Amino acid sequence: MPTYAERFAAALVDTAPAPAEPPRSWRPGDPWRHSLDGTWRFHLSDSPAHAPVGAEQPGYDDSAWDEVRVPSHWVLDPQRRYGNPIYTNIVMPIPFDPPYVPDANPTGDYRLRFDLPPAWAGLPRVLLRFDGVESFAMVTLNGAEVGLLRGSRLPTELDVTAHLEPTGNVLHVRVAQWSAQTWVEDQDQWWLPGIFRDVSLVGRPVGGVDDVWLRASYDHATGHGHLDPEVRAGADAWPVTLRVGELGVDVTWASAADVQGLDVGPVTPWSADVPRRYAASVAGAGETVDLQVGFRTVEIRGRDLLVNGRRLRLRGVNRHEYHPDQGRVFDEAAAREGLLTMKRHNVNAVRTSHYPPHPRLLDLCDEIGLWVIDECDLETHAFELHGWEGNPSDHPAWRDALVDRMLRMVERDKAHPCVVLWSLGNESGTGANLAAMATAARRRDPSRPIHYESDYEGAYTDVVSRMYTPLLGMADLAEGRGRAHTRRPAQARRLTDRPMLLCEYAHAMGNGPGALAEYEEAFSTLPGWHGGFVWEWRDHGLRTTTADGTEFFGYGGDFGEVVHDGSFVMDGLVLSDGTCSPGLAELAATGTPVPVTFEPDAVVVTNLHHARDLGRLAFTWTWAVDGEVRGEGVLDVGALPAGASVRLPWPDLGADARTAADSWLTVTAALAVDEPWARAGHVVTRRQHRLDAAGVPLPPEPTGAVHVRDDRVSVGPVELDAATGRVLSVGGAAVSASGVELWRAPTENDSLGAFGSYETGDVDETRGHGAPGAPSSQRWRAAGLDRLVPRTTSARLEGDDYVVVQRLLPAQGRHGACVTYRWRVVDGDAVCLVHVAPVAVRTDTTWPRIGYRLALPTGYADAAWYGSGPGEAYPDSAAASLVGSWRAAVDDLAVGYAVPQETGHRPGLRRLTLTGDGVPRLEVTTYGPHRPGFSVLRHDAYELDRAAHPHELPPSRATHLYLDAFQHGLGTRSCGPDVLPEHQLWPREASFGFRLRVR
Repeated sequence: MPTYAERFAAALVDTAPAPAEPPRSWRPGDPWRHSLDGTWRFHLSDSPAHAPVGAEQPGYDDSAWDEVRVPSHWVLDPQRRYGNPIYTNIVMPIPFDPPYVPDANPTGDYRLRFDLPPAWAGLPRVLLRFDGVESFAMVTLNGAEVGLLRGSRLPTELDVTAHLEPTGNVLHVRVAQWSAQTWVEDQDQWWLPGIFRDVSLVGRPVGGVDDVWLRASYDHATGHGHLDPEVRAGADAWPVTLRVGELGVDVTWASAADVQGLDVGPVTPWSADVPRRYAASVAGAGETVDLQVGFRTVEIRGRDLLVNGRRLRLRGVNRHEYHPDQGRVFDEAAAREGLLTMKRHNVNAVRTSHYPPHPRLLDLCDEIGLWVIDECDLETHAFELHGWEGNPSDHPAWRDALVDRMLRMVERDKAHPCVVLWSLGNESGTGANLAAMATAARRRDPSRPIHYESDYEGAYTDVVSRMYTPLLGMADLAEGRGRAHTRRPAQARRLTDRPMLLCEYAHAMGNGPGALAEYEEAFSTLPGWHGGFVWEWRDHGLRTTTADGTEFFGYGGDFGEVVHDGSFVMDGLVLSDGTCSPGLAELAATGTPVPVTFEPDAVVVTNLHHARDLGRLAFTWTWAVDGEVRGEGVLDVGALPAGASVRLPWPDLGADARTAADSWLTVTAALAVDEPWARAGHVVTRRQHRLDAAGVPLPPEPTGAVHVRDDRVSVGPVELDAATGRVLSVGGAAVSASGVELWRAPTENDSLGAFGSYETGDVDETRGHGAPGAPSSQRWRAAGLDRLVPRTTSARLEGDDYVVVQRLLPAQGRHGACVTYRWRVVDGDAVCLVHVAPVAVRTDTTWPRIGYRLALPTGYADAAWYGSGPGEAYPDSAAASLVGSWRAAVDDLAVGYAVPQETGHRPGLRRLTLTGDGVPRLEVTTYGPHRPGFSVLRHDAYELDRAAHPHELPPSRATHLYLDAFQHGLGTRSCGPDVLPEHQLWPREASFGFRLRVR
């Protein structure tokens, strides 16, 4: 007979599904569930071959073993005693030899001693439940092998009744990090082994109800709900009674053959806007199951995906299970807060990338109100690098296992109204096994459509799904033309007649994403499109420390990985520490369900909610001129129904509203009452309209003299070097650097191509990954824009102006700029007019920025400004930015991205005041046809560029004031389209000015 070690080794690389109890619906608050979470004994070996012999036996002495918390990941042990996490996106961290794994295979042995609850004496059956173990485990109870665990993010229940004792039970679980399962769990995330979800005993009483599914549909024509019950129970459970008190339902069935559907009359249907649920119970002879029922119907009509008869509009995000300290261990409070944050930012949908989440998450989505695409635990992305040879999605040896994974998810999550689509998995190519998964899911649950992005021909799915498709590609898909639709154009018509969505778009890596407004417009206007899911919700940095104890959030390469994908795991709308990014504010602004537009004679309000009127919102308006509020009032929108629009007359603003300079009307829609996800006053929409014609703010003429003394030039409070024109001081405070800048610290969208570090330079017209040519930062560096050297060609008085002319060129380069600075004195202040003109223009290279920098003393601490705000904004990410008066600490003007990069730009500056202890108060006013924006940073572009993590930045040596006439857009090229042409900064002339006043 094979030894335990031999049986483990053989099962480790077996692709078959593991025998277990039939899967069933998740039951929150199950009274017959006894948690085994807590402190377990633990021992880690470098391979299964070196695991402790006999550890599965009850009498084994584990007193010398360590103690660990279950659930947890052993590589995230607080003392880092058990190895390190590994991050890869596509590539495998082990040799590509499926289904085999290397000898070096970290293996954890877990042991727990426990007693049965006294009240469980006499139970006919007890199940042992594991909700998540990565990646393979063998389970032994009191020395008897009771089962195997395959499918890391799926539950397994094992019947252990015959092996239990009232007291002194010994449970042993041997877990291998790498197994055959690894080859189908290659999701873009950290590899984190261990028992990371709950372990519990589940008692099954006499007369128990094993499983219940109350299929709750809704007829939008009649407003009635319908229940189609399914009850799985033994003969001793009957009769069974269903009660739904609010609906007057009280029906008893004598046997399973008597169970039938019933019309329950008028109901309020469940939707993400109104997540109405009804308390229900199903009582058998020995057990009552309490349920929450949401009535809703999902259907496809032509190219419309409908819920409750209304077209679905998805404003979604992709969500991984993640915690900076616990990895994929579920933290319910943190998960709830994350979902509430989504709701507060107008997100209405979640794709559970790329596996079923902890079951409690779907309970929360039911309660809070979010549409869900529930995704199977399947990804075989690494096979793409080998031409999909041997891909489990099409390999017969894997068929039963993949179908098993799909059905386990469907059975666990079938009762959740929030789940509107089943997803077969992610980035696993295509093949017969995926088709078999779809067939099995439809057979079990025909009420939900099937999603899977890589079914390009629509052979086994119900919706057309794509990733990172450019806007032109979306139009092609909508109109049924081109390779962007399908690899077989003859199939275009069949796909065009289906609903379409982007399961991933707008890669939110670092400073970005760009073009959210343009995508929102495409979703709203192109036929067939139902919205999409931004990649992704949150950065996945793991909290760690440097050798000297400095804390930071680590990414790929920070833990000694042999292969990794760097910072590509830091691509969220929320930073690792929970800080909401400017990208999330932009998503909230562009994806508002209550858009406000302005016509010459009306303010138009539209209700894009799925199922809610606007009666809970208060609409107000404010009129301001040059930052001063001139009027305010209320807009009477009323209870505008979902899908409707209303045109309201303009507020009476007076005769000078359209002639006064810098005149702005701002309309705000805010909650008038508390909601479960936000308090009254929370802003849902804020839109702004300029009333006057935007003129060019002209610089003032000189009123005083520039003084030239030997090697110094005095221009009001500013002192220049007479030979070079460099600013030496402002108001007596030393300036360490000054002058025109074309360089910015590259964003990760500037630096990366398709799939992060995998830069193919090709465009995949089907999926839209990447962009042609080298990344922007590579071209910028090749052009020398990061090492421009000034040469002053002249510096002299011309009338009342001191005029400095410079050329900015790099070593061994001739591409750059010619810059003219015209300094003058106006009412004792210094005014500088700047003109930038390209030199030897290159047609293959954009510019990062066109701006002016002053390196001021470090003492500046606070900023107050009139211009755009409150957060940073760029040409293709400005919907969340409003013109107004704002204040912030200088330290809060930059965003602490995981990789330091360009940050903090706020366009359209009118006035800025900088203050701090020990430094002069500095007031800045801007002018010119290309009126600049500003950023104030503790580190300049070159310091940001050199640092891979925030903690690698040097101590601040200056307060860097940038006045940028132009900035290159952001795009999403790190994984997706580059900056749209209209937002690209190609070499061009720029004219702008600024005034420096010291008080």
